[in-house]
Amino acid sequence: MLTALVIVFVVAYAAIALEHPLHINKSASALVGAGLLWTIYAVASSDAHMVGEHLAESLMATAQIVFFLMGAMTIVEVVDAHNGFEVITRRIKTTSLSSLMWLVGFVTFFLSAMLDNLTTTIVMVSLIRKLLARHDDRLFFAGIIIIAANSGGAWSPIGDVTTTMLWIGGQITTLAIMQSVLLPALVSMIVPLAVTAHILRGRPVEAPAAPSGEEGCSTSAFERNLMFFLGLGILIAVPVFKTLTHLPPFMGILFGLGILWLVGDLVHRHKDDDDKQHLTLAHALSRIDMSSIVFFIGILLAVATLEHTHILNALAEWLERTVGRQDLIVLIIGMVSAIVDNVPLVAAAMGMYSLQQFPPDNFLWEFLAYCAGTGGSILIIGSAAGVAAMGLEKIEFFWYMKRISLLALVGYFAGAGCYLLQYRIFH
Repeated sequence: MLTALVIVFVVAYAAIALEHPLHINKSASALVGAGLLWTIYAVASSDAHMVGEHLAESLMATAQIVFFLMGAMTIVEVVDAHNGFEVITRRIKTTSLSSLMWLVGFVTFFLSAMLDNLTTTIVMVSLIRKLLARHDDRLFFAGIIIIAANSGGAWSPIGDVTTTMLWIGGQITTLAIMQSVLLPALVSMIVPLAVTAHILRGRPVEAPAAPSGEEGCSTSAFERNLMFFLGLGILIAVPVFKTLTHLPPFMGILFGLGILWLVGDLVHRHKDDDDKQHLTLAHALSRIDMSSIVFFIGILLAVATLEHTHILNALAEWLERTVGRQDLIVLIIGMVSAIVDNVPLVAAAMGMYSLQQFPPDNFLWEFLAYCAGTGGSILIIGSAAGVAAMGLEKIEFFWYMKRISLLALVGYFAGAGCYLLQYRIFH
């Protein structure tokens, strides 16, 4: 049984990693893999009741992450529908490419921590298309946006899916991860940002001939500001809600979603149905990326079978015997996340190492949050942010590899070195 489980998982994982060459959506591969793995486990096991308990346990853990992501993604869609992100983008004004690079980098870094790295990448890449006329300039900016978004997501419990998984799983706590990973994440962004800004120094911003006015803008300044600050406030308040009530984060995000829905209906209650339809939360629910949600369900359930059959424990023991050092093991996991999706990697690591052996806020979990979050920047296919930017700006894989990958790798190791040094000083 164990051999069959490993073979099925490796094949499914390969299909996920080779999504673009195979032209098969990774969600389909994840669901087929999960179905086969649980089927093999159920058929080969003599205790059907135990398998059912394991499935129910895994489903509960998966549902918490899925409900949280659906709530967060819907809130962001509502803000975007109200053109709320213009509250930030309108304030970015500079005539120097180098200064603009620094500004975009830092805005992306902190915005990613409050929203998530994928959404922030889409918002910021859309912004630079309005600010820069030359495609070559936009490519460099898109590269830095990918790095900054992934770095910004690594130190916040709501900034990256993998960090959210660790937070919901109890491996990390809000204040501890922010205190421990903020500086290393900042270093991992500043190093490549400084190099790129130096390359672009002295060059002026060439703005595109954008149409004047606010074409298609159907919301007032009050509505944009209200929805932006309310949506942002709800996302930021979720960790506080969890700390005060000790309820799971998905309960906080659903509570906040209800508040946003209520406020939206009150604000637009006097508008015609046709005018307000695209601004409603019901419409936002139809716009969230359900393909990604389904992928998370499939991959988390697939990894759960390896955990319940103790395959991940055996892998952890093998890594300890072969590599020996925790910091090197986590560094390797982070670099591998540049090639394959970091969600199953972190899910596997959560199954490999128990909370009894490695309690919350242990070195292993915090360093894993940093490495898995920032390692995906090394290749453009290594993160959702990279794939999104690749589609928006038509970035070629090998262009990114030649111009940005080395910078991201240097930033990755610089941030890792910063974390290790910081850990030794304070521990």
